[in-house]
Amino acid sequence: MNAQPLNGPDAPRGCPVAHGGDRTRLFGPEASTDPYGIYERLRKEHGSVAPVLLEGDVPAWLVLGYRDNRRVLDNPRQFSRDARIWRDWREGRVSETHPLIPMVGWRPDCVSQDGEPHRRLRGAVTDGLLAASSRGVRRHATYFANKQIDAFADAGRADLVADYAEHLPMLVLTRILGLPTAEGARLVESCAEVFKGGEGALEHNERIMQILSELAERKRTEPGADFATALLEHPAGLDHDEVVSHLRLVLIAAHTTTSNLLARVLQLVLSDAGRLSGLVSGQLNISSVVEEVMWDTPPLAVLPGRFAATDLELGGHHIQEGELLVLGLAAGNLDPEVRPDAGVAVQGNQSHLAFSAGPHECPGQNIGQSIIEIGVDVLLHRLPGLRLAVPSEELSSTASTWESRLDSLPVEFSV
Repeated sequence: MNAQPLNGPDAPRGCPVAHGGDRTRLFGPEASTDPYGIYERLRKEHGSVAPVLLEGDVPAWLVLGYRDNRRVLDNPRQFSRDARIWRDWREGRVSETHPLIPMVGWRPDCVSQDGEPHRRLRGAVTDGLLAASSRGVRRHATYFANKQIDAFADAGRADLVADYAEHLPMLVLTRILGLPTAEGARLVESCAEVFKGGEGALEHNERIMQILSELAERKRTEPGADFATALLEHPAGLDHDEVVSHLRLVLIAAHTTTSNLLARVLQLVLSDAGRLSGLVSGQLNISSVVEEVMWDTPPLAVLPGRFAATDLELGGHHIQEGELLVLGLAAGNLDPEVRPDAGVAVQGNQSHLAFSAGPHECPGQNIGQSIIEIGVDVLLHRLPGLRLAVPSEELSSTASTWESRLDSLPVEFSV
């Protein structure tokens, strides 16, 4: 990654740098291996908001400060979620085929809109997820956790990323959404590629949309006790595109964040004998471990995106109307102004940014937490003597602009 100024010397803070100036790329070799190092360097150089470049050298502002993140997330009138006001897209510098579009572009779903359109659509999503969660998410998670473990229980070793964390959330989600279980493997790959970006992002996004469009059509004639049917039958009267877009939203957001979070929780537990024994004995509650991971390594490190609804000041910088902002959830959680002792575990404090905040806060967080709690509990009680197969310091991660994922989690256990 080239973190040097793209045009001339460092610009002073507050200097407009919308299409040039001192911008750091949030993609490339360094960004994939040391995103937290980049966040801290940007914080030192620019303060709580920093000018950056996204894939394809698309300019954006990365919000690093906890309080500035909350200001953006809590104020949709100033910071809109509607990408139709995005200046670089409106003026033709970002095309509809750009790899960022699946993550940043406008769609007919609740996260792309504000005000009454947002309330109408979010109400349908919230009601549908509530109905789905009441129909046995924990039962589905228990069934699929055992089924995944059955595949490697006799081997005495496994990779808990590739063999477990990547698949368990998707298997539960296929049941919740009303999809055939067999679609899960294809969707795991496509969700990962959308988040990774690059040339394959659009193709995999289209694959997801095709699968979900077929699901919506099928559920019109074959309704069931699932999220797809709940959207189709909701009094808000969602049309086909709205139904498919919300199926996509829940699928991608829930799978990617839950699989990442599950892997990180398992990493933390297996790297600390005290936590592991506490969970096995019942003296430690898994929710406290999940909370710790939410603060230190949230599953979504950077949240796309908000758009300045007017010219304004943020973090000492002048943000122009229509400019793109991306929310540094990981950086905000480690902001020294609110967490001066970032190395100290946070206990009993759920004010982290991991689920976003404000009117667009994640509506399905309870489902994800249920999957993780069951996934960890079943694993620890099914596999006696579970332990890391390599020293914890050898575990590695690979990051994209939006997330940092554990590459593998090799373990051994008694048979």
